[in-house]
Amino acid sequence: MNGPEIHVEFAPELSLFVPHGRRTGTTKVVTDGASTLGHVVESLGVPLTEVGTLTADGREVPVSHIPVAGETVAVRPVARPQKVPGAPLRFLLDVHLGTLARRLRLLGVDTAYESTDIGDPALASRSAAERRVMLSRDRGLLRRRELWAGAFVYSTRPEDQLHDVLDRFAPELRPWTRCTACNGHLREAAKEDVADQLEGGTRRSYDVFAQCRDCGRAYWRGAHHEQLDAIVRQALSMRTRTG
Repeated sequence: MNGPEIHVEFAPELSLFVPHGRRTGTTKVVTDGASTLGHVVESLGVPLTEVGTLTADGREVPVSHIPVAGETVAVRPVARPQKVPGAPLRFLLDVHLGTLARRLRLLGVDTAYESTDIGDPALASRSAAERRVMLSRDRGLLRRRELWAGAFVYSTRPEDQLHDVLDRFAPELRPWTRCTACNGHLREAAKEDVADQLEGGTRRSYDVFAQCRDCGRAYWRGAHHEQLDAIVRQALSMRTRTG
């Protein structure tokens, strides 16, 4: 680039994306005089999915703003809870976020998940076609223009990932209503309806079952229920504190 020089300041919340030399204070950036501010911000490492308010010399400007010489630009993170156009709120997760997908489904959140790597173009197209928020740690994927909406998953720990998504989007929670395997809706089921999926001990010990309307998988309060119930309680408690 060889054009107007501007000064850019990134909020601390965005420091993960910014080279070390630009993480504190303002930094000088030479633009080409034609690129939008959104393009400039992304060229500095920050996906626009993570950008909230942009200001130039104190006035709010859109991502389509063309920076002019001497402007001081402030880049702020997305406000929380984030409002996504359209309803209902639905998610799409890439191949690396399987545990997060299962936990969101456990909470009754509509969550599509690709268990194989189908490629960024296909993921972005599905996000647009189904109007799902793309959740990923792939910055390149989040920069694709055809995305309906997207968000970077900041942590590698499923517990922190779930907390971050719930805090950022505040989705409606309806625990125990979705299949954690396929995202389908659950219904009450009699023992005889799911008998072919039960081992002898399970058949003798449990009487209350649910079954996925789509894939037919059976559910009951088995050995892992206490662990799953703790995830649900924590999520509902978080909603109570923030709601």
